[in-house]
Amino acid sequence: MKKYVIGLDYGTDSVRAVLIDAEFGNELASHVHWYKRWKAGKYCNPARNQFRQHPLDHIEGLENTIRTVLEMSGVSPASVKGICVDTTGSSPVPVTEDGTPLALKPGFEENPNAMMVLWKDHTAIAEANEINVLAANWGGVDFTKYEGGIYSSEWFWAKILHVIREDQAVREQASSWVEHCDLMTHLLVGNKDLKQLKRSRCAAGHKAMWHEEWGGLPDPAFLAMLDPDLVYLRERLYEETYTADVPAGNLSQEWADRLGLTTDTIIATGTFDAHAGAVGAGIRENCLVRVMGTSTCDILVAHPDAIGHQAVRGICGQVDGSVIPGMVGLEAGQSAFGDVLAWFQEILLWPVQHLVFNSDILSADQKDKLARHVEENLISTLTRQAESIPLSESIPNALDWINGRRTPDANQELKSAISNLSLGTKAPHLFKALVHAICFGSKKIVDRFEEEGVVIKDVIGIGGVARKSPFIMQTLANVLNRPIIVAASDYAPALGAAIYAAVAAGIYPDVVTASQKLASVYEAEYYPQVDKVEDMAMLMAKYNELSAFIETITERKTETASL
Repeated sequence: MKKYVIGLDYGTDSVRAVLIDAEFGNELASHVHWYKRWKAGKYCNPARNQFRQHPLDHIEGLENTIRTVLEMSGVSPASVKGICVDTTGSSPVPVTEDGTPLALKPGFEENPNAMMVLWKDHTAIAEANEINVLAANWGGVDFTKYEGGIYSSEWFWAKILHVIREDQAVREQASSWVEHCDLMTHLLVGNKDLKQLKRSRCAAGHKAMWHEEWGGLPDPAFLAMLDPDLVYLRERLYEETYTADVPAGNLSQEWADRLGLTTDTIIATGTFDAHAGAVGAGIRENCLVRVMGTSTCDILVAHPDAIGHQAVRGICGQVDGSVIPGMVGLEAGQSAFGDVLAWFQEILLWPVQHLVFNSDILSADQKDKLARHVEENLISTLTRQAESIPLSESIPNALDWINGRRTPDANQELKSAISNLSLGTKAPHLFKALVHAICFGSKKIVDRFEEEGVVIKDVIGIGGVARKSPFIMQTLANVLNRPIIVAASDYAPALGAAIYAAVAAGIYPDVVTASQKLASVYEAEYYPQVDKVEDMAMLMAKYNELSAFIETITERKTETASL
């Protein structure tokens, strides 16, 4: 019998499933489910940087996507040998004693604090700052050591601390918290005992300050200085963690019935999307994989002998086995990448949405056609116009910190800025400046790795931006001054999750072997344009000047507020 595996990839806006032939790696079927509550803007407050998602969006997506790919492919349920779930992170969820999301319990159905706290939620800036001050001054181990030395408001403990301080009901009723990838794995396995859940090494190491050096999670004495309830929570979490090639259990009877599968299907331990994406792209030592979507994650792997006990400054962690078991996974990234351009598109569409579409001059049909035309052509038109603007022309300077800065050196209090505006500045000039900004932010990450002695020989781009925007990819190649190859897979993280599933199911002996057989091929390569490299270096110097200025005034504002 043929063998198949499923990768289930939860992104910011949607979840997609891919069904993969475990022998040859070809995709038999894929399906995307968009979160309807999230799309409606429920439980979010962008002005507060509050971004929450209802677990029902994820549960409905799980059922819809997997049932659909099975129906599309027509494969036998018994031939599906493994499933692995990857998700965004850190995206923790409060749960009851048996692992039920708190938002599914009476009284919490519409409470944002009972929802999943999405990776891009920055309501916990104060708590992250508190953790950083304590880690540096409490007199014991610096638990941020292997997470770049700076704990972020995007991560596990800061988010939980913020929520339980803000919401007494959630504090009292949440028996524990789980990362999104662990929650979905727990639901599929169907074990009601959270102590039996195999927690993701990737999530724990990169976001929850778990490390072998100090025997697991941070010391209870450290957590007690933040909030005594964190000690209570720690007792209900875990000591051991597991890589994504390890089976978490078999598919439960309940979910086998709901999905149309059998209980023989192995469920792998969960992981994060970017790390799975790196596997789907065929990551290898000294190769930087850039997962480019709404934000970016930059993933490297290093042999333990090469990295040793060196702690790379200002990144999002280095964790043994978080990408490839037996190798140290290193993560960095930008809090906004595609989101920067999506924000600009939203700004430009405001007059159309609020004036044109409310006008009595056009019929409903004309408005609908106009809306589709503008949304489908705005970015492509801006791209063509921006490409035609010579670098010698006056172009604004911009920063990519529209959602704070993830790396290098996490600081979610930082804001974006634009300078060098004039009466000659048009929409394409601003668009070009924003493209430059996201590429300059990428260069800062590459520079930090190399300053810390991490060797980068190859760069692979994956994700929607990498595949759909030659303009951005060529600009990035010019800024980095090195070639970039692009993976052909539409869903590299889902493919990577499927590779993990194939190993967990015993089809392959290890992730490297499975990746060599199943990882994506490449569809494009961008080389630096010699005549533009020097110009981009000069423009990046202006980016550095503007970023230094914004950091200075942000620090002054923070100091003034603390007085």
